[in-house]
Amino acid sequence: MPKESGEKVVATNRKARYDYHIEDTIEAGIVLSGTEVKSLRAGRASLVDAYATIEGGEAWLEAVHIPEYTEATWTNHPPRRKRKLLLHKQEIAKLAHRITAGGYTLVPLKLYFLNGRAKVELAVAKGKKEYDKRHSLRKKQDDREAQRAMSTRRSLGD
Repeated sequence: MPKESGEKVVATNRKARYDYHIEDTIEAGIVLSGTEVKSLRAGRASLVDAYATIEGGEAWLEAVHIPEYTEATWTNHPPRRKRKLLLHKQEIAKLAHRITAGGYTLVPLKLYFLNGRAKVELAVAKGKKEYDKRHSLRKKQDDREAQRAMSTRRSLGD
């Protein structure tokens, strides 16, 4: 079987950019069991309500839903178990310092395979207030309307 290359995105957390101000991103590996990998390769995962924590000098990914692999038997995994993240000690210390210092949280943005290895993109993020969410939604709508107006103007000008 040929070796995989490139990036294959399995799941993205689209709501994270709406709910949080993204400060910084970092890539981490994930410790998975065999049936979890097979389920991810089938493209089945959900990052809704997922978050990462740092406990005892180790990083953990929690509340990620990877459904059971249908072809597996008694060796299946629990869908929402705690999964260990693979990071260097210096990176974990830096993240722990930022999280405890100023109200930041670790939010997974996407789950993907990079050259055949499961990775997660984590963001150091700060929660948005309700008025920030309304402001970003309004800006998005204004940009969309401006783009629509420019495209109709271009088509009328031809």
